[in-house]
Amino acid sequence: MPSSVIDRIEYDAENRILSVVFQSGKVYYYKEVPQGVYLALRAARSKGRYLNNYIKGVYEFESSST
Repeated sequence: MPSSVIDRIEYDAENRILSVVFQSGKVYYYKEVPQGVYLALRAARSKGRYLNNYIKGVYEFESSST
């Protein structure tokens, strides 16, 4: 999953939480994300662009640092 900004993404299907870990160590937990959105993010050529266009500003989130 090469990305210049995103280190890794994880998905909790039971709770519908998408976790995005950035290279900086910051972690965003997006809530109520459908599994299809997660799968599309994984498949996207540009993870950062997909995140900006289809997730940020659409789903509620919490953040923390690792």
